Formats: sequence, C-alpha cells, structure tokens
Amino acid sequence: MRAMLSLLALLVSASTADQPPTLATYVTSEDIQTKVKQKQQGLGVPEPNLRVVDAGGYNITVGAIYRGKDSPDHSAVHFKVSEVYYVTGGAATLVSGGTMVNAKTRSSDAENVRLENGPGASGTAIQGGESRRIKVGDVVIIPAGVPHWFSDIDGSITYVVFRVDPERLLPLK
Repeated sequence: MRAMLSLLALLVSASTADQPPTLATYVTSEDIQTKVKQKQQGLGVPEPNLRVVDAGGYNITVGAIYRGKDSPDHSAVHFKVSEVYYVTGGAATLVSGGTMVNAKTRSSDAENVRLENGPGASGTAIQGGESRRIKVGDVVIIPAGVPHWFSDIDGSITYVVFRVDPERLLPLK
C-alpha cells in the first residue's frame, strides 16, 4: 500500500510539473510602494523580489528597488537571469557592457544568488561600457551576461525590476 501511494504521488507530481499556469499573478501598486518604503527606511529587507512566478516554462520575478545616492553599489553580471528595469522615481547613470573591474564570482549559497538574481559576479566598476542617464518612465533591458552598474545616482532612483529566469533557478514566491 505504501509503495502504491508513493507511486501515485510521483505520477501526480510528474503530470503537473510542466502544466501551464491557469491564473494571472497580480502585484499591486501598494505591494511595490511598501517594498520601496522598507528600502528607503533601511529596514534591511533581504531581497527586492515581491513575486517569483511560473510563467509556463520559465520563472518571472517582480521586485522593487530603491537606491539612494550613498547606497553601497557595485557592478554586477547575472549569468543566467535577464533583467528589465522600469524607472518610477529619480534618475541615475547606468553603465552597461564593457568589462567588470575586480570581478568576483558570487558564492552559490549567497542570499542574492539563491533568492534574487541567480549566479553571477560582482565588481567595483565597469571599464569600456556605455553610459546612459536613465529617468522616470525609462525602460532598460539587461540580457543575462551583460555587466551593469550605476556609476552615479542623482539623489535617488526607484525602479521596478522584472527578471526572466529560464532555468527556474529562483524559488517561487
């Protein structure tokens, strides 16, 4: 009987593992504003992702990020996860492409690797990249493997980040 129940559980989980989603996922303006306020107040919110959802073959995350002028910042590259930024407040200079300075691969057990944006590396700057000023209303698409860095923040910048996770590295939330 125990073997039969185990087999049944395995078959049910296998049959639903790759089923397409049947409902939409909603992230409200209030959800986003709450996350931004927590970041502004320095409440140590561990990661910006509000939701990580199965989009039918890949995961998509939705998060909210606030960076003040004096926020500790570093250059980053995400090896497997692409990002899309939609700027909702402030302005900054974003550098993308080029070569990361002092790049160090992030540990696979680091919180940001496990919960936020998957495997990647951090550095202190970028050499030879393209600098662009971004502001409210702008959208930036950063493909996986492209280094990026805020070299200057004009007061602060707030943005909604969408992450495309084709290998489903990030846990559903």
